[in-house]
Amino acid sequence: MRDLPRHRLFWPVLALTLLLVVNVVATPSFVQVRMQDGHLYGSLVDILRNGAPVLLVALGMTLVIATRGIDLSVGAIAAIAGAVACVHIAGSGDPGSAGTAITAIALALAVCVLLGLWNGFLVSVLGIQPIIATLVLMTAGRGLAMLVTGGQITTVNNSFFKAVGTGYVFTLPVAILLSLGVLAVTALVTRRTALGMLVEAVGINPEASRLAGVRSRTILWTVYVFSAFCAGLAGLMIAANTSAADANNAGLWIELDAILAVVIGGTSLAGGRFSLTGTLVGALFIATLATTVPTIGIPSETNYLFKAVVVIAVCLLQSPKARAAVWRRGRRRPSTVKAGRA
Repeated sequence: MRDLPRHRLFWPVLALTLLLVVNVVATPSFVQVRMQDGHLYGSLVDILRNGAPVLLVALGMTLVIATRGIDLSVGAIAAIAGAVACVHIAGSGDPGSAGTAITAIALALAVCVLLGLWNGFLVSVLGIQPIIATLVLMTAGRGLAMLVTGGQITTVNNSFFKAVGTGYVFTLPVAILLSLGVLAVTALVTRRTALGMLVEAVGINPEASRLAGVRSRTILWTVYVFSAFCAGLAGLMIAANTSAADANNAGLWIELDAILAVVIGGTSLAGGRFSLTGTLVGALFIATLATTVPTIGIPSETNYLFKAVVVIAVCLLQSPKARAAVWRRGRRRPSTVKAGRA
């Protein structure tokens, strides 16, 4: 039990639990889940569904960060994916058919893979710093999405495409099942094959891994392509939820939420070991925090400040140095008081 606070997931799980308790106190019906028309509804289901895009982006970001990288372009890639899919559906001869939706989704994901290859090329081949390489696409990607949509919000009416964001399967939202499915596949591939070990090796010491025969360039290409693919899925989910492509606002700042989810989950920005379970907890924390802000009456104009304060507090709780400093200060205070009385 004494070693429990040292576990990587202890403080993120504790913070998530405290947020849930705050919501229950503010709204006693928060934990109620009801069945209606064969579908599950409730605040907890909404948190899982709203957190699905963040979880998808955070999964890709986890592997990128594990290689000492960062991907700031995921929000723009999400916007591009939604724009490509919606424009294809709107301009097709049969915009309401399932075949059109499937083709649009495949086309959008193919474009995202190409964008991931571009990021991987800049980082692994040209040797550009990841934050600069992906910043290029972060700024240019919104322009590409605007170019695809012609600067307009493109709306579609396709039930199959809409189901990606709002549909249900086995009483659960498709968004939840899709994100958890990607999480399961990612965990299986990284923990049951050598890929996870190779990613960690590149992140811990790129030069040593190269000398050991690890093809670090291939690993970097793989993680950036996977990050772009996950961002594309998230973008399709966001666009399907509204049946529209908004190049300006779709996926806006989702890259920051994803980075926060990864860091809160215990993955170090210095690279190396990573935790997909921690990323899941971090994504749920971000989604729950977004629900908590209006629940406890925080004004909308200060919600970003409140969010920043909470995230900083959680990061400090995770820091061994910060906890040690607080512990030392707490132990010194009684002795000081006692000496003053004497």
